[in-house]
Amino acid sequence: MKRWTVVFKILGNINRLKIIDLLSDGQKMNVGDIAAALKISLTATSNHLVMLQKLDVLEVEGRAGHVFYYLNRKMPRDFSRALTLFTH
Repeated sequence: MKRWTVVFKILGNINRLKIIDLLSDGQKMNVGDIAAALKISLTATSNHLVMLQKLDVLEVEGRAGHVFYYLNRKMPRDFSRALTLFTH
């Protein structure tokens, strides 16, 4: 039960859902691109990305001095199950 509380707390924020949606097509984006797409600050975007990464929803890749985020296709099953509720 405690795990589901964490899952829904993380997914209960519209900007985190938008980040997941932005990355759901397999593209990789950096913090600046995501912040611009969501029209929120870099700091807020970074905070959301860190939360999603810590829970294995996102993966990161460093390239050419930038960090790119992308959806972890092997994310924990509870998150992938919950995401189907929001994306279908």
